[in-house]
This record gives sequence, C-alpha cells and structure tokens, in this order.
Amino acid sequence: MARAKNVLWIMCDQLRYDYLGCTGHPRLKTPNIDAMARRGVLFTRAYVQSPICGPSRMSFYTGRYMRSHGSHWNGWPLRVGEPTLGDHLKKIGVRNVLVGKTHMAPDLEGMKALGIPPESVIGVHVAECGFEPYERDDGLHPSGRPRPRYDEYLRKQGFEAPNPWEHWANSGAAEDGSLQNGWLLVHADKAARVPDEHSETPYMTRRAMDFIREAETDGRPWCLHLSYIKPHWPYIAPEPYASMYSTEDMIPVVRAMRERQNPHPVFGAYMDMRYSRNMARDEAREKVIPTYMGLITQIDDQMGVLMKFLEARGLLETTMIVFTSDHGDYLGDHWMGEKDLFHEQSAKIPLIIIDPSKEADATRGTRSDALVEGIDLAPTFVDYLGGKVPGHILEGRSLLPLLRGERPADWRKVAFSEYDYAMQDVRLKLNQPIERCRLFMVFDGRWKYIHATGFRPMLYDLEKTDPDEYVDRGDDPECAAIIARLQAELFDWALHPNDHITTPRERIANYADNQLQVKGGILIGIWDEAELAAIKDGIAQRAKM
Repeated sequence: MARAKNVLWIMCDQLRYDYLGCTGHPRLKTPNIDAMARRGVLFTRAYVQSPICGPSRMSFYTGRYMRSHGSHWNGWPLRVGEPTLGDHLKKIGVRNVLVGKTHMAPDLEGMKALGIPPESVIGVHVAECGFEPYERDDGLHPSGRPRPRYDEYLRKQGFEAPNPWEHWANSGAAEDGSLQNGWLLVHADKAARVPDEHSETPYMTRRAMDFIREAETDGRPWCLHLSYIKPHWPYIAPEPYASMYSTEDMIPVVRAMRERQNPHPVFGAYMDMRYSRNMARDEAREKVIPTYMGLITQIDDQMGVLMKFLEARGLLETTMIVFTSDHGDYLGDHWMGEKDLFHEQSAKIPLIIIDPSKEADATRGTRSDALVEGIDLAPTFVDYLGGKVPGHILEGRSLLPLLRGERPADWRKVAFSEYDYAMQDVRLKLNQPIERCRLFMVFDGRWKYIHATGFRPMLYDLEKTDPDEYVDRGDDPECAAIIARLQAELFDWALHPNDHITTPRERIANYADNQLQVKGGILIGIWDEAELAAIKDGIAQRAKM
C-alpha cells in the first residue's frame, strides 16, 4: 500500500535571502541547507506579501494578499471566517499541524458574536489560524506574558528563574556572572546561558520529531509547519555558535551616503527610527551580525538532524520539504534596522522546495528565477496533497509546474508586497491619517516600484544600473513611462482581488452558461412565448453538447 504524502514546511523568522551558503554568502556555513537545495529547487526571486511577521504569515497561511485577509500588523486578528490552509487541507483529510511560531491573534470578538467558545474544537481551529497546535511558541516571552511550555522544559533541566526563556535562553552572563539582558544589542556578543541542546532551536526540532513519531500511528497525511523562532531577535546564541563567527566573516555593509541626502519622506522617517539609528552603527553591526550568523548555522545543524530522522523513517520519498523565511533583516544595510521596507534585504526570502515526485527529478539542484510569492505555498501544498486548488479563494499559484520543469506561459510578470505603517511612529513623523499609511511594492524582475500614499513613488533599477538599490528614481522624468506601466499593474491588481470566496468560479460560469435563472422559472424581460421557447431550445441544445 502506497504511503501517504506529507508536507514539512520549515520557516525561519527574519532570515535574509543572502545569508546562506547556497545563496552566495562567502563565509556562512550552511552545508545541510545547501544539500537541501541540491535535492530540490532554489527560487531566487521569492518575495513576501508584507515585510513584517504578522501580515506576512497571515498571507502564507491564507494564500491571500494582505489587502484581502485584512491582518495588517502584528497582533491584528485574522477575522473569523477567513479561509486558511488548514480549512483547505481538512477537506481532503490532511492534518495541518504547528510546531513553533505563527504570530496568529484570535478574533475573540468575532468568535463571541458567533457563539464559538475559544476552547472548543472549532474555536481552537479558528484561533490558531487553521493549525492543530502541537506546540505553539511565538518566541516573545518577556515577564508578565503567558508562559510557554518551553519554560517548564527548562526548569526540568535545572534552569530555574522567574522567566527561564529570558534569563537562560535569551540572556548572557558577564565575567562576574551577572545577568546580561539579551534584548539589548550591546550584549549580542555574549553567549546565551543555556547550553545548545536546551536552546530553542534544537528544542523545536525535537518537538517536530515527537509529532512525526506520533503521526506514524495515526495514519493520516499531514502538513507540519515547523516554524523556528530564530535568527530573529533577541540576537543571542549558545556556544559553540556564539563564538563561531567574527567581524572578519561579515559581508560588507550595503549602504551609501547618497541615500541619506534628500531621501523619500517615508524612507527618511524609517532611517530615523530608533532601531535603524542603532543598527546603522558599526559597533552594533559588529556585535549582532556574527551572532545572527551563528544562529543560522545552528538552524542548519538542526536541518541535518531532521533530514537524518526523516531518512531513517523512509519519509524522504513521500514528503515535500520546504525551507523558507517570513521576511528578512536589514542588519544596518540602507541605514536601517528591522525589516519594514521593500529592499531586497527585507522583502526577498530564501525558498527551497524539495518535491520527492519522480516528475521533479529533472529539476533537482536547479535554480528558478520565476517571480514567486509567499502566497504560492498554500496552493502548492493543496495541489501536491491531491486536492483541487480553490482558485476563487487562493490568490497564489501552485509551484508544482515550476518544480517539474514546466513554466506556464502565463506565469506572473510582477510580484506584489504591501505594508501598513499606521501602528508606528512613522505615521506621526509624517502626519499621515491612519487609513493612508499604505505602501505597495510592484516588482517586475528589474524595476521595483513603491507606491506611497500621499507621496511621490520610489523606483529602483535592480538589473541594469542599481542592483544595490541606492538610487531612487521615483522623481526622474526619464522614468515616467516605467512608473506609469507599474502603476497600471498596481491598479489592475487592486481592482481584481479574489473575493468570491463563497462562490466557486464553476458555479458563476454555470449560472450564465446554462441560463439557470430561466431554468428556475425567473423570466425577466422576455417578450412572449416564442422568445421563451427559443431560449429553452438553446438551453436544450447546450445540454446535448
């Protein structure tokens, strides 16, 4: 009897595209992830639908753009009734399971209005974005917040503290033994107090393996979302990763003084944010980046553990494996910290997909330059697991053709991303109304156009003249035709969302194609019996075709 197909969807938080060996970093050691790329396809132009955790993940989990699902910021609930990957997989008998981070916030008001108890089966499904939460841990646990199961694990290992997550896993120690807060960038060069085997990344790997073992007795196919917390801040790593890299291993900073000279107002406001001012300092970069690199190599080592585990169980032959990130990290590039705008360091992500099917053998170890969006993963999983992709709901496209060497002639010509800065100080700096704090990226593979409501656009030529995105040509008269073309793409996209979510396209087509209104006895605007007879004759003739 053939084994069921499964999907292992691995996501890192805040991992940049260019911080892997297989994507070109000259000093970073990622042999296991590089080996994954040799077994599958590495997508070189994959973009998130919003360069911040919550909205980006909600787009991944719904297969829909931010403008469609409505969750614009971290902590904004995904409304009750918004279809998720879990809903689509449930219809075909596939478990959708979470180990790690989602950033999902439940729509408690919506659930209350519909009489859905949060602790009920339906309530948990809705509150957890369609996931079965085997172990959810969003990785942000300052004191005063609900405690994770990981705290209990640390205490069992003897790491006692009021907040073990912070005091052991995400803090260092000075030479005199005093606690050094890992939230603070100045302490990023300290080793975390917890040993490697008890830190967050190996712990989550073991929890994923626990689920897979248990799933073997269940028999149902599964999609497991293993969502690592790192290399997201707090930037602190356990040994040996804390001292694995030095400033000599850092790639040169990507920034130019011209960026600070009369910048676009939105870009200028973000360069002036606290985290940008700090991360633009060489001192901060030299403390943070070697640790960031160490955290990535720790993840890579866990990929080695996980792949051996799958191989021992014969699961590599039937499991689609995806390795990706929810967005990048500026790390001081473009005078920025965090990940708020659309430069390549922020909006572009690594994406490796291993399709174990024989049909994908010809593409193993190749690279695809197709424009890919994070929302493409949901339809890919439904397609791979044998379901029919609900095109009236999902706004992404299945990547199976690309994985199997078939590039559709109508593949997208542009990729979109969105951002809403209403929750940040930038809104106050720019004196913008809440509903107009919107940014939209349109990228055609060469030109990156950014629409900023209330301001002139931004424009960068990544292919010919400006691969580092130093020169904003949004006010260049010579680029007026390019701007108009990309504006038209944005306008067309904005006017045609997939919002027929309750009515499949087949039903819509069938209504007009087969004159269902007349069939149902609704005879609107018909002159006489002869015209009615002609219409009915036409219906009969179409039925015979």
